[in-house]
Amino acid sequence: MLKGKSVIVTGSTSGIGLAIARCFAAEGCNITINGFGDKDAIEKERAGIEKDFGVKPIYSGADMTKPDQIAEMVKLTEKTFGAVDVLVNNAGIQFVAKIEDFPIEKWDAVIATNLSAAFHAIRVAIPGMKARKWGRIINIASAHGLVASGEKVAYVAAKHGIVGLTKVVAVEAANDGVTCNAICPGWVLTPLVQQQIDARAKAEGKTVEAASKEMLAEKQPMLKFSSPENIGALAVFLAGDAAETISGSSYSIDGAWTAQ
Repeated sequence: MLKGKSVIVTGSTSGIGLAIARCFAAEGCNITINGFGDKDAIEKERAGIEKDFGVKPIYSGADMTKPDQIAEMVKLTEKTFGAVDVLVNNAGIQFVAKIEDFPIEKWDAVIATNLSAAFHAIRVAIPGMKARKWGRIINIASAHGLVASGEKVAYVAAKHGIVGLTKVVAVEAANDGVTCNAICPGWVLTPLVQQQIDARAKAEGKTVEAASKEMLAEKQPMLKFSSPENIGALAVFLAGDAAETISGSSYSIDGAWTAQ
């Protein structure tokens, strides 16, 4: 039901974003991937999507802190594929420090990347969706869009903002064929998280399995990571016809983290 649709996934050169892009490609969607990284590695991932799924993926190096570059990414996708049917706002960064020690420039960077970028992308993409009477906007928030943790003031503020942004867009576009929802993951086993586990195990002289369970137990009752593909599958569902009346919702996929 999504075959031939055009999908932008921001922050999709690795990790959760790349898994989301691949899940949509598996449905026959044309993809715009976006993000920073090694040029050759990005091209390898882009070519891999094309080879594995027979779709047409393109790459945009738009800096998600630059509104003009975000607008160009949307325009490039519209020019290449004729439309932006699905927008997945996934790009995000993190910085950890107590409020009194939190660098101002880090606050600005986290808010720009994790919150403002979604606004700028939606602002440019939604007129075309409304005109065609079909569109899906999926914002990747976090369990931290619903609850807080210490030393993550910018991240938590931004992700709470994403949940609020999601609700406003859903209300405004309720009768235009456009839905907007948020996905709120807990611990997801990305390569970056695996590196953290490995480092923790080494530093504490524990097995990787023990370090993994300890990390999970700090937040989640379920001692199991979500996979990036789990997030991608939920995004695909929210873009499909079965979810046509789901809008303004925040979906936790967090091993009961926020159920406590």
